[in-house]
Amino acid sequence: MTARDIKRRGILLVLSSPSGAGKTTITRALVARDPLLALSVSATTRPKRMGEVDGKDYHFVEPRRFAAMVDNGELLEHATVFGHSYGTPRAPVIAAIEAGRDIITDIDWQGTQQLQAKIGADLVSVFVLPPSMAALEARLRARAQDSAEVVRSRMAKSSEELSHWDAYDYVVVNDDIEDSVRRAQAILSAERVRKQRQVGLAEFVNQLRGV
Repeated sequence: MTARDIKRRGILLVLSSPSGAGKTTITRALVARDPLLALSVSATTRPKRMGEVDGKDYHFVEPRRFAAMVDNGELLEHATVFGHSYGTPRAPVIAAIEAGRDIITDIDWQGTQQLQAKIGADLVSVFVLPPSMAALEARLRARAQDSAEVVRSRMAKSSEELSHWDAYDYVVVNDDIEDSVRRAQAILSAERVRKQRQVGLAEFVNQLRGV
């Protein structure tokens, strides 16, 4: 047996944060910079936004189809947020992990808890904090994607979302996006070499020791 025979289980890297704190921006930057990392494409019942592509940004499905996916066990996690349902398809994530490839997604605390229950140690979770609540609100308004009423709803929800920060493996304060991306890259690099992810490592070490 040689070092090349040591295989690696993949990782599902999850980023969570209140809306506007930067989880999606960090996620997309990591995918763009790391050829070994792929984005998990969620299913959702919400309408497409301008510029979004079905199958790339989301799998846009009708509510009846989404309900069937839940009933058939096709989703690792699912939740309803602001009147629309979101979920992570099971098959592509499990296939990637077992093949030693890494997947990243950005979901909320409830979804992360469901994933933890389903895939355990294959999950690595990161919570992204805003530098201040004023900065969070400014980012939401600058996106110009939501009405003033929706922005108020998101800000009201953010306090409850922030209360779950300590359920995550890592926490990143997103004061500077480049620094936050570098920190997330460091987390991913470290997690890739955890001993429990290296299949055959024990046998390799025993061979080195001659036992």
